[in-house]
Amino acid sequence: MKDNKLLLISSGSTFMVDALSNGLKEVGITVEKCEPKIKELEKYKESPNVILFYLGSYIDEIADVLVYLKDMCLEQEKILCTIGDNSEYNVLTKVIPEDFIKENFLRPLNIKNVAEKMQLILSVNDEMQRRKRILLVDDDPTFLTLVKKWLDEEYRVTIVNSGMQAITFLATNEPDLILLDYEMPVTTGPQVLEMIRSEVKTERVPVIFLTGKGDRESVMKVLSLKPNGYLLKTMSKEDILKSIRDFFEANKGK
Repeated sequence: MKDNKLLLISSGSTFMVDALSNGLKEVGITVEKCEPKIKELEKYKESPNVILFYLGSYIDEIADVLVYLKDMCLEQEKILCTIGDNSEYNVLTKVIPEDFIKENFLRPLNIKNVAEKMQLILSVNDEMQRRKRILLVDDDPTFLTLVKKWLDEEYRVTIVNSGMQAITFLATNEPDLILLDYEMPVTTGPQVLEMIRSEVKTERVPVIFLTGKGDRESVMKVLSLKPNGYLLKTMSKEDILKSIRDFFEANKGK
């Protein structure tokens, strides 16, 4: 069933906010309204998955709310869209990175255009929700960005750059597959795997190690930890995608 619902965050109910809400409803979108307060946002942590944030001059005074919203979007894979002028958007992006924001609509608004665009975003989100979820864990930002770009073509991908961030993510999320860097500082890949396997909630989540070393000794060391497989970081895009497709196909229905 298609999820045609979004969360509209705004401070108070102004004429424009009401007009926007009505415009969204006219194209079949169900609108949940929420004040920009942490206690209010907590109610919508699970759903809806698409957020439309109506900015205002108050944006300077809610840094804690913006941090919470950023974490909520990361941990729950929310799609965030905003409405505001350039100065408000600049304040927002000091806390929430621009790559977290799917679309920013500048005022004055063309409500019909906003409604049509949000309808399209909801449709894309509906398709994305059907995709397999992959958690990609690596301390190399260049590698993270590159591989996420490759995987985004077929999967829903969340990236984290440390073992502890991965554990934090897994406390509230259950991906279909974890791609885990074997060699990381502080908390290594093997330590993360041990923590994953020791928790009832995550013990059955498949883990494939990412390793930069392809010699026999290194590979045997990786496999001795009994992951669900391993991928060499030197593999091409095509080979990585094929390996992941083959993994999901082999484990279909399990």
